[in-house]
Amino acid sequence: MTEPSGDTAPPEATEPATDDQAPSAGPPDAPEARPEAGAEPGAAEAGAGDPAGAEDGESGESGKSGGADDAEGSDGAEGTGSGEGTGSAEAGADGAEASGLSEAQAELAAQRELRAKIERRKAERGSPVDAGAKLTGTAADLLAAVRAVESGARPVSVPRVEAPAPSRPAPAAPPETTVRPPVPEAPLVTEETTAAVRQVLARGGAPEALAGQVAAVLGEGAARALEDDPWQLLAVPGVRSEQADGFARALLGPECGPADPRRVVALTAWLLDQAALKGHTALEIGAVRDGLARLSVPEPDKAVDLAVSEAAVLVFQEEQDEETEETGEDGEEAREQPRPETPVLLGLERFALAEESLADGLARLIRTVEPAEWDGPGLARAAGAHGLVLHTGGEAARAEPAALAEAARARGLRVALAAHTARDGAVPVAALLSGAAGPGRDAEGSLALDLLVVLDAPQLDVEGAASLVEALPDGCRLVLSGDPHVLGPVGPGRVFADLLAARVAPQIASRVPDPGPVGELVSGIGVGELNQVAAPGKEVVIVPVRDAGEAVHRTVQLVADSIPRAIGVPTAQTQVITVGHGGSAGTRALNAALKERLNPGPGRFGGYDPGDRVAHSPAPGRTLVGTVVSADAGGLHLDCEGEKVVVPKERVESALRHGWALTAHQAVGARWPAAVVVLPGDAAGGLTRSWVYTAFGRAERHLSVVHGVEQALPRAVAEGLDPERTTRLRPLLEALLHEDDEA
Repeated sequence: MTEPSGDTAPPEATEPATDDQAPSAGPPDAPEARPEAGAEPGAAEAGAGDPAGAEDGESGESGKSGGADDAEGSDGAEGTGSGEGTGSAEAGADGAEASGLSEAQAELAAQRELRAKIERRKAERGSPVDAGAKLTGTAADLLAAVRAVESGARPVSVPRVEAPAPSRPAPAAPPETTVRPPVPEAPLVTEETTAAVRQVLARGGAPEALAGQVAAVLGEGAARALEDDPWQLLAVPGVRSEQADGFARALLGPECGPADPRRVVALTAWLLDQAALKGHTALEIGAVRDGLARLSVPEPDKAVDLAVSEAAVLVFQEEQDEETEETGEDGEEAREQPRPETPVLLGLERFALAEESLADGLARLIRTVEPAEWDGPGLARAAGAHGLVLHTGGEAARAEPAALAEAARARGLRVALAAHTARDGAVPVAALLSGAAGPGRDAEGSLALDLLVVLDAPQLDVEGAASLVEALPDGCRLVLSGDPHVLGPVGPGRVFADLLAARVAPQIASRVPDPGPVGELVSGIGVGELNQVAAPGKEVVIVPVRDAGEAVHRTVQLVADSIPRAIGVPTAQTQVITVGHGGSAGTRALNAALKERLNPGPGRFGGYDPGDRVAHSPAPGRTLVGTVVSADAGGLHLDCEGEKVVVPKERVESALRHGWALTAHQAVGARWPAAVVVLPGDAAGGLTRSWVYTAFGRAERHLSVVHGVEQALPRAVAEGLDPERTTRLRPLLEALLHEDDEA
């Protein structure tokens, strides 16, 4: 790999980075970069072959490979979760606004409708439905299950928790229309409530700026709720345990103690909320106890019992057959051994309902499809015969599910092509669910579809997937397509990976390779190999740097000068990707430097000027890149790839940030003609194979890597696997389909 003549290697890190010992991955005859501070002639050659330099898992501040990405990538602007946020933002806000709701409101409305539908369906059943891991029905049963495990005895069978019947009447079935009927929104919090909360926060020494968030989370009785239980402050995203403890001490005085039952219950739920930011839908009971012990909770075992009895958390455990397994060695007589006990998990009702609903919905689609013989390639034949099909492949393979959608339309079927981001003719999943794009709804409120093809399926979290599957009618076919090597969803769950592991549906693997040197490089990374690739047209360039300051300088030079001049890709079509928002070479530092060079201005409109490139986060996990057009009393007006979006002024700070530089989680699902990946030295500990694969794969024609992590890059590609997520979807779905096999 070489670097564009007259420029330095691509930026990629958030901290100082060294350039020695960078493995060679490109042709030695590639043009060298213009000499700069700390760059010797031939440096580009030395680092070119190592396009896997070092990236920081997405945070650059935490040094964790997976959690940082989850925390940082969640906010297209500043985020709402702990750390830097809880997700990236994506296209689709514009569609939601077309139906009268903001993207965030549409998301919440869809979740409320989903939960109401789940509750109605459960109430109609009249009896518990087995689904592998069961929920308890009473606090006594829950505690019995937990204590049985503690005592070493076999856990008792625990009945599933039945959700209460909905308190409000079911909404009328929406008509079949291209715009989803508005779902009743939660009542707005009054200014009196916010003012009362502000007073309580002031008495407890908490920032009064939190008043709006607290009131929105806790509702009209927020002030009284905080006075009665100060630890309810933990329900506000971003609040840490030590902050809630300080607030409680200020309000309660001597009555406040580490064993306070209110503290115990709130911290148990908070630990599971924090786990969700890292992708878990549940945690093993031992991990929760350990977390409580670290938070100075006395007697963590009893603390868990209390949280369960208060219904703050739920207990799950997979059912286990009474079968035993035979073991024997060296000709000795085999003896029967009991199978190891399955772990007891704790989880929040929100994610439990979503996972159970998703499993039920997928099983329903598998059961109700009418098999048909479709001519064509393997993907078409599988889709005709099955209700659920999984398709895997790289960027070039996206053409296959798109062709399937076109062929199905030619058969006269009602078809929709959806994706994480709006490209390749697909509509955003969020816009499909809100009714802003795609088909209308039928008389029963389901999407009027015979086939739904979803691209970027690895980006589906459990709640988004549950909403999508619940919206499909019986007999509808669902094809989930995506690249299993990219980063997982920002939200909790790993739906696509769980379905692949469960093997409950046909799996069609594409054989179409990604083209060019960039495609060859990325394909090797996917299998753990950082290969040397020939780049005769400077398709891949490595720019070694020694520290974060040099990384920022060279990144600006690449974007503003070298890539447009040497590669022919305009600045507007070049995207910078780095490991996180914070740090000396994170998105904040890079965006500040790029703005100064590309669009200097005073930031007259909430820190933004017309012409600024921005990343809009209409909802956690979705990022839409656009340009500021103007501002007025209504807010900032953006042009997001031809779509007009208005960000209200009260949402600018939370939903918007400059977008010349993004994290890999924000960039996933999108591609640009040129990408500059910045790998600072402090990113080394957080790099994973999936992060490198995702970041490098955002480039279509040209990839520059600003390399400061030395040998950490090839190590990450070879060994850096993402931490496993604890989820329940696979056993739930396997149990449901196993029941069908036995029937």
